[in-house]
Amino acid sequence: MMQQRDLDPYNSPREFYGAEVRRERERQGWSQDTLGEKVFCSGTYIGQLEAATRRPQYDLSKLLDGIFGTGEHFQRLCRLVRKSKHADYFADAAELEQRAKTISEYAPMLVPGLLQTEAYARALTKATLPYASTEEIERYVRGRMERQKVFEAPTGPLLWEVIHEAALRVPVGGPEVMREQLLRLVEVGRSSRALVQVHPSSAGPHPFMMGVVSLMTFTDAPRLVYVEGPHSGQLVEEPALVDRYQASYDLARAAALPPEASLTLIESVAEDWAKS
Repeated sequence: MMQQRDLDPYNSPREFYGAEVRRERERQGWSQDTLGEKVFCSGTYIGQLEAATRRPQYDLSKLLDGIFGTGEHFQRLCRLVRKSKHADYFADAAELEQRAKTISEYAPMLVPGLLQTEAYARALTKATLPYASTEEIERYVRGRMERQKVFEAPTGPLLWEVIHEAALRVPVGGPEVMREQLLRLVEVGRSSRALVQVHPSSAGPHPFMMGVVSLMTFTDAPRLVYVEGPHSGQLVEEPALVDRYQASYDLARAAALPPEASLTLIESVAEDWAKS
């Protein structure tokens, strides 16, 4: 059972939600593990909800209302808690990035969000949301740039990025945007907080060809995986499946170029974009 901490339920919707879960659970005389069994999750997850370190899910909130007999109380609170600057399917993962100890990502076609320049992020958002308003596009771009502030914190996560060679060559925003973006990759790759590797096209097929995969570890919680495809994403927390993702990531990392050779290749492709 996760150690409880005192919350001021009026600090934020999330803390109010956590305090309400705890109040209803204790009213029933249940432990966190018991409540978790009733709503098909772990007691650790219930503890994280009560401590306001995890955002609630709609389906779970509906289950809580059912077993507590609280109408739509938790479902309404959930809508308040889940307001975010990010796409709803990614909002939970964006929040977990801020708490992660390590983040290991594989990106098959595009530079991952944590390493994107503002110009690259804007061009990519315009391409993926062609009917979005300027205000909506700028909101997503601001959210992506704010995510990157995690690296400014002394306790921010260590990052390991494996990027397929295709991501260096897909023209997003034009030659100058691409050149700036690739030089940003080199800058990050030469920092003390990140390793960047390129998975060369010559390595052939691999398990992560179909979407972005991010593996996160934490000091105070089990590791998990975030998997993203077009307009959708999901968190994977089942330990056996997380193990399989980790094994596949290890294989992809082993097939990638060494870090220094990767940065040399990125610099070479950046020069090619400068000549375009």
